[in-house]
Amino acid sequence: MQADFAIGDAARSGVNHRSVLLLVALVAATGGFLFGYDTAVINGANRYLKLHFALSPWQEGVAGASAILGCIPGAMLAGFVSDRFGRRRVLFICAVLYAVSGVLSAVPRTFVEFLIARFISGLGIGASSMICPVYIAEMASKNWRGRLGSLFQLGIVTGIFVTLFINARIQGFGDENWNIARGWRWMLGAEIVPAAVLLVLLFFVPESPRWLIHRGCENEARRILESISGATHAQAEIVSARDAVGQVEAGFMELFHAGFRRPLVIAVLLMVFSQFSGINAIMYYSTKIFTTAGVGVKNSFSASAAIGLVNLLFTFVAIAFVDRAGRRPLLLIGLTTQVLALAALGWMFQTDVKGVALLGGIVIFIAAFSMALGPIPWILCSEIFPTSVRGRAMSVATFTIWTACYIVAQTFPLLNDSPSIGPAKAFWIYAFFSLVGLLFVLSKVPETKGRSLEEIARFWKS
Repeated sequence: MQADFAIGDAARSGVNHRSVLLLVALVAATGGFLFGYDTAVINGANRYLKLHFALSPWQEGVAGASAILGCIPGAMLAGFVSDRFGRRRVLFICAVLYAVSGVLSAVPRTFVEFLIARFISGLGIGASSMICPVYIAEMASKNWRGRLGSLFQLGIVTGIFVTLFINARIQGFGDENWNIARGWRWMLGAEIVPAAVLLVLLFFVPESPRWLIHRGCENEARRILESISGATHAQAEIVSARDAVGQVEAGFMELFHAGFRRPLVIAVLLMVFSQFSGINAIMYYSTKIFTTAGVGVKNSFSASAAIGLVNLLFTFVAIAFVDRAGRRPLLLIGLTTQVLALAALGWMFQTDVKGVALLGGIVIFIAAFSMALGPIPWILCSEIFPTSVRGRAMSVATFTIWTACYIVAQTFPLLNDSPSIGPAKAFWIYAFFSLVGLLFVLSKVPETKGRSLEEIARFWKS
């Protein structure tokens, strides 16, 4: 490994530790922003895509889930590649994939070309959603890991909010015919701007010091840790990380052995529950949901932007309390609120309740998700595995969330339009999975706040 690439310009130039950590946090947040942008942009574009390409309900689901089809292999491959070549190099690849997709998504002539462009974007999303939480967890101290890890989720919800606002603005620039022909192209093509920002930031951040120690590059790791937190803390981190260096790098199948089985089950099920709660049914299709409820198209766009704002604001609750109250209390409070809100939404659709009450139910659900089941599974999954398997384990967890996300995105239009199911029963299904998630957290998920990554790894052995 070349030291210049591993250390990065920021650490090599000797800037103070706060500047280095700020740049690292910006990388994680920008990676999350691109994740959020891609999640929300289809919300504004799918109505016009459907009309432009004359899509059936099944094809509409494919369009909404097309990026997710790239997320699944992207997430699976990223863990193996990052364990071999480093976290920072994989993030470079992600930035390039985002930029290429931004260009191709704006100019498709056929539906197939559109799907290919979105698949490329999905490769970047899947890889970055696996790498960013791991990268920030391996850079941060135990007392700040939760808050800094929440920056990835903050980037996601900021991307969702900004994108919903951009969608609403672009939608207002022309009439229906203009949006069908061109508006959705501008919505999708704007992704190239945050992709370029991520690419530039990556030239100034260091490689993960824990990954470097695991690869035998302790001198480079020491320099990076000293640039982040000073010599005393760097020495303590190195001594702690050395304990894990003697572990043989585990193969994929070893993740299922007894020593890793419990954290793997926790990671996988938390990711499943986060998606089967229906969050991306709302994020991808909130405009469709409000239109189904009798709200006009322009008002639906404004309501979707309001949802994005709530999503953003309540993520700050997680940032404020995740290292104080802990992971478990936030999950328990958030999941309890989710169950009640989703059950109420199903009842509203069943009894034809519309307007402010419907919007209020969705807002409560979004607020609960944003403070708990949104950020905390990413934080927990990035910290509960030892260094020797962290990349591979995070790939499995990220593969799981994108597979579950695909199922939700693909099935919601069918559930929503089905005469025998409809939106009421769809939201009751999401309420059921949220209830199961609540019971699982209550009985099986331990608290990890205030523990180093190595202390958490030893906990599973004991």
